[in-house]
Amino acid sequence: MIRKAKMSDVYEIKALINSYATEGCMLPRSLDSLYTTIRDFMVFEENGHIIGCCGIHPDWEDLGEVVSFAVVRGRTRQGIGTELLDACIEDAKTVGMNRLFVLTSSPLFFERKGFTQIKKDELPWKIWADCVNCSKYPDCDSASLIMEI
Repeated sequence: MIRKAKMSDVYEIKALINSYATEGCMLPRSLDSLYTTIRDFMVFEENGHIIGCCGIHPDWEDLGEVVSFAVVRGRTRQGIGTELLDACIEDAKTVGMNRLFVLTSSPLFFERKGFTQIKKDELPWKIWADCVNCSKYPDCDSASLIMEI
């Protein structure tokens, strides 16, 4: 089931995200950052456990960022990610976001969902504030994609 994340989900969300962060696939998240942004997140829950998560973080005017998008290993390619992303897109619409972007090492997934690749320098400068926390900074190999919603 997909639902808005709750405070009680934070430890499982953190473990899921940071399992990918240790591989350099995404930025790590602290408990503090998750507690303060919990309203940005949707989760896929099954049998009382978090199987996937995805956040939409407002960044600028009508622009939001897809963040911390992860599905438990062994459960990928089963439609969970698509369902999570679709739910987040609908949630973004409710607060007036008209565009979403993502920085990702999996551009093909997002292209299949309607995102198109852009140059990183086309995104507002504010977005790069998190980049200094990335293990790949300043040699980022993530693709930048955007979607009109």
